[in-house]
Amino acid sequence: MATTDRHSPPSVPTTSLATLALAHALSAAARGLAVIPLSRTKLPALPSPHRDDPPWSPRCHGECGLPGHGVHDATTDPRRVRSLFAAAPRATGYGIACGLPPHHLIGVDLDTKTGTDSSASLRELALRHLFTIPDTVVVATPSGGRHLWLSGPPDAVVPNSAGRLAPGIDIRGAGGYLVGPGSRTERGVYATVPGTAHLPPAPCPPALLRLLTPPPRPHHPGPTTRAGQHGLGLTQFVLGAHEGQRNTRLFWAACRAYESGLGDTLTDALVDAAIRTGLTEREARSTIASAARLTSGS
Repeated sequence: MATTDRHSPPSVPTTSLATLALAHALSAAARGLAVIPLSRTKLPALPSPHRDDPPWSPRCHGECGLPGHGVHDATTDPRRVRSLFAAAPRATGYGIACGLPPHHLIGVDLDTKTGTDSSASLRELALRHLFTIPDTVVVATPSGGRHLWLSGPPDAVVPNSAGRLAPGIDIRGAGGYLVGPGSRTERGVYATVPGTAHLPPAPCPPALLRLLTPPPRPHHPGPTTRAGQHGLGLTQFVLGAHEGQRNTRLFWAACRAYESGLGDTLTDALVDAAIRTGLTEREARSTIASAARLTSGS
């Protein structure tokens, strides 16, 4: 994987950006990292073929055979990679799917936008729980943050989270993706930190892995038959949220649940779905409580 220059001129023609993004994506795929094309906004570059489906429709993860399923399109097959980028001529970057073999990638996103010292937060966690971060791939973000690449064991499912581990630290796990080095976005270019591009993702320290895989929540039997299908559709609608629409989708789904008389029954499932998209449990429950108050007063 080539080290990239974050200070490359921004006025590169769109066709050249797409070509560069494809080249970087093919390099990553050759290392066993499954990739998808991304737009300048860091979102998947291919529109969903199901964007006009009603929100309660069963969620398709690519079973239909069409591209446009976000991280579920991710592949290491160079022919498939070229096909995805050919369908997304305005792509300027690529995403690397987490949680997939052979690396079972876990991304530790040390953010700077919140104004917190996320690197200090990680060091404090390491001291408290007695682990060290091994030498591994580190990607510098345009905002001054860092992405640390770690590998997990095949039997560990690490959920995505935002700020749950510590302030300013987001985790990208199963169902999530990292912006790959060489990607051009509205904020700038992602680049591997010198001296780390040749490294494989290092194994996640066991103590850190335990922090990233919380014990499963108690199982609450859900509704059945038609109500169950409606509830499943609402939770899948929440799971389909991208950054910037998570609260909106959760609020909409919670309102529909309470209007259908399923609000209390679906609360835990909606909270679980929201946490998987990156919201904290506190944020999710607050949003659902707002939906409950709104619908009870209507």
